[in-house]
Amino acid sequence: MEDAARLLQLVVNGAAAGCIYGLIALGFVLIYKATEMVNFAQGDIMMLGGFFAFALIAHWGLPYWIGALLAIALTAAFGYALDAVLLRRVIGQPQFAVVMLTLGLGFIFRAAAGITWGYDSVGFNTPFTNRTVNLGGLVIGQDNVSIIVGTVLLCLVLYVFFSRTRLGVAMQASSQNQLAAYYMGIPVRRVFSLIWAISAGVAALAGILLSPVSMIDVNMGFLGIKAFAAAVIGGFGSIPGALVGGVIVGVVEQLAGYYLPAGFQEVSANTVLLATLFLRPQGLFAESMGKRV
Repeated sequence: MEDAARLLQLVVNGAAAGCIYGLIALGFVLIYKATEMVNFAQGDIMMLGGFFAFALIAHWGLPYWIGALLAIALTAAFGYALDAVLLRRVIGQPQFAVVMLTLGLGFIFRAAAGITWGYDSVGFNTPFTNRTVNLGGLVIGQDNVSIIVGTVLLCLVLYVFFSRTRLGVAMQASSQNQLAAYYMGIPVRRVFSLIWAISAGVAALAGILLSPVSMIDVNMGFLGIKAFAAAVIGGFGSIPGALVGGVIVGVVEQLAGYYLPAGFQEVSANTVLLATLFLRPQGLFAESMGKRV
């Protein structure tokens, strides 16, 4: 019984960590589906969202919920402006140029965050800090519960948005065929900027949900590397696949850290990625996509 409880605890902790990876991976997928660009600064945008929340809640003294919502809105506005001012101009350029640009932006974001908030780890109190839930003898931190519940709620909101609203349907149309969407009167460029805003807002939510578990620092954006692996495992371009891939990476990490010798936990995400590429190179939930013209 004790071993079963320990295993269940590891799975829950891994699922919570995997939800963070999945949210960051979701940002990768949303941008790629719309623009065929891979944003390697996605993890650093999450880091900025966490610092925005820290500034609003810890420095300005705003209530947690108000500060969190404002931080998400600020990060989303930043993502919109980033695309409208800079990234829109590299659409259609070779992927190598896009990769180098987003990697460079990540370095700039980390430097700017270090100058603004310092290089020490910081945090802020949340309604879930140091609280637990007892489920039949299984003690789970409320911070992990908040991550899982927050991810599920966000998925429901995004599903309703993309399938039930005119703007969401316009975003799907733009991602499938830019030229046809333009001829139908859809402002494709503005829609792309809105997708970048949504992606940035999702990343900010990931940073805020992560704050009770891990302190905020300028290097937390490197979680984007594991999130990228999660996106590839799930099938790059698949929204459900990004979340499933994230949970797989998170659970495998927790199990490897407990049952395998030291060092295996750090490479477990890449090991799962390599196994997926060998067995199913297109990913677990690959979508067939036609070439957009």
